[in-house]
Amino acid sequence: MRPDGGEGIYGVVELRPSVGIVALDERDEMVLVGQWRYALDRYSWEIPRGGSRAGETDMQAVAARELREETGVSARHWQPLGAVDLNNGVTTDIEHLFLATGLEIGPAQPEGDESIATRWVPFEQALAMVLAGEITECCSVAAIAKLAVLRR
Repeated sequence: MRPDGGEGIYGVVELRPSVGIVALDERDEMVLVGQWRYALDRYSWEIPRGGSRAGETDMQAVAARELREETGVSARHWQPLGAVDLNNGVTTDIEHLFLATGLEIGPAQPEGDESIATRWVPFEQALAMVLAGEITECCSVAAIAKLAVLRR
């Protein structure tokens, strides 16, 4: 039933929860991942992100796995930054955001369908990229903006 009481069809894409990570090193630089986004037909710079697998409920563990897979980075310290609803008009995806610090860098372990580039930028540059429209993926924008506000 629609809000006005009329009948209609409404499509919902059901997704497991996902994660997004702002990983900051001791120089206040954060890692961004770049990849071609087929749906948009363009390249995108984003924070490391990924989805949980069936049965996974520990979102920090999911975040640690995704960060390691996409960038080769492991973190000793984790701080939750809250969650955001990802396109809540059509999906059930809730993305859990984290700040990762105390970083150790090793080899990336991307999945077979991923071709990911990494780039380290000062946090303030990443924030400027958000404001300039160079980082547009919504969870990346939210995580970087949230952290900028928390740091002030």
